[in-house]
Amino acid sequence: LATQPLHRLVLGLLVGATWIILLGMWDDIKGLSPKVKLAGQIAGAAILVAFGYRVDFVTNPFSEGVLMLGPLAVPLTILWVIGVTNAINLIDGLDGLAAGTSGIAALTMVAVVVSEYTLNGMLGELSWLVIGLALILTGSIAGFLRYNFHPAQIFMGDSGSMFLGFTLSALAIAGLAKGATVISVFIPIVILGIPICDTLFAIVRRYLNQQPIFQPDKHHLHHCLLEKGLSHKQTVLTIYGINVLLGISAVLLTRLNNDQAIMLLIGLAFLVLVGANRLGVTGAGRVTGPVEERRTTIHR
Repeated sequence: LATQPLHRLVLGLLVGATWIILLGMWDDIKGLSPKVKLAGQIAGAAILVAFGYRVDFVTNPFSEGVLMLGPLAVPLTILWVIGVTNAINLIDGLDGLAAGTSGIAALTMVAVVVSEYTLNGMLGELSWLVIGLALILTGSIAGFLRYNFHPAQIFMGDSGSMFLGFTLSALAIAGLAKGATVISVFIPIVILGIPICDTLFAIVRRYLNQQPIFQPDKHHLHHCLLEKGLSHKQTVLTIYGINVLLGISAVLLTRLNNDQAIMLLIGLAFLVLVGANRLGVTGAGRVTGPVEERRTTIHR
């Protein structure tokens, strides 16, 4: 293997992930302002773009063919990478939560690619690449999670959580977001539904409470479940279960026709909004105050 040339996308992921790990280590050791960390994440995302990671098109939902994104391709790709990187970083508030969520997401990506293979009867080079990298990532997470699950003996810090989010965002671009069906673009969003929704709710919650979006609070999903009386371990396992259900839904999206898939997406969106509101994740009717929490660009 050492004598074989690296695929350009693999090389890009190695370079970009190394940069993100160094950025996270710097933040863990010295502490970085949100603006500096965001600038570093933009640089990491730009590395991926330079090596060919780009969402150039999406399937046209109104007719046959695709919609070319043109000049929007690069900024949308960078926005996706930064968003997922911070989303995984954001949920790293309990032992084993970010690692387990990322492992389930990586395995789901493999399942989605395999499901599409059973439908199409063939796998392209990028599909094999996604399967291989996702399985490597899953194995690494499994070894780490043995010591990171509650009560944790080791912690990943910003360097670990940002690496996981960065890698998952790259794998989604490489193999999942540019499929031949209208629903394909939603599959990675469903797979990463917990961290993405938790991040979006945090931004909206802080905006409605007239707080800076970088100001931490304690109304994330894991905080709300703890407030409901669940133990640390029960909270993490509950979120694992939700991740698994979302993963199954993502695989189903590859098997359903467009009308059925749209109904499933509407149902998932309804359940997420109702559940988040009942748990207090949306912050509706609350005035949240600043709290001291650790790490992250959009703080926990």
